[in-house]
Amino acid sequence: MDSKPRTADIARSTSETQIQVLLRLDGTGQARVNTGIGFLDHMLTALARHSLIDLEVDAKGDLHIDFHHTTEDVGIVLGQAVKRALGDKRGIRRYGAALVPMDEALVEAVIDISGRPFLAWTVAFPRDKVGAMDTELFEEFFRAFAINAGITLHVIQKAGSNAHHIAEGCFKALARALRQAVEPDPRAAGAIPSTKGSLDG
Repeated sequence: MDSKPRTADIARSTSETQIQVLLRLDGTGQARVNTGIGFLDHMLTALARHSLIDLEVDAKGDLHIDFHHTTEDVGIVLGQAVKRALGDKRGIRRYGAALVPMDEALVEAVIDISGRPFLAWTVAFPRDKVGAMDTELFEEFFRAFAINAGITLHVIQKAGSNAHHIAEGCFKALARALRQAVEPDPRAAGAIPSTKGSLDG
């Protein structure tokens, strides 16, 4: 596998948000996150910690309207950063799966770094908000991430009655599955893990 650092530094600026993401796939789980949305910061910090991806996120958005644009756009840029850091995807495991308990909640995430972006979301929150954040925004984040990373992602809630625990289970399951999928496979000998010879869709 190529020994070059698998990193990405991406900035995105629109009339609604200004976002910069710096990412290192082969990290130790360090995070510095500031989105202006406390719960999203908490979730992204957990994502970095449990994926062992070093992550810096700076986001400024129109939070005086609501949290939608900032949440979705952070997902977009984070997905783009993962895709760029992976390069041509030589030598990766490609697939990852994790089943994560969070107290009474249980969430499964399954990833294929396929180049065919898709999100299957089977998650139901028992209330509309976690803190100040609308729970419907979690699906928006995961969809934006999956589409822009070019991955197939299934997130399946197996159990749970506490909205905070369900959300945290989703992010931690994604983190653990992502950690597996992007990991170098020592048996792959630097090959692209596809019979097509490409993972570009």
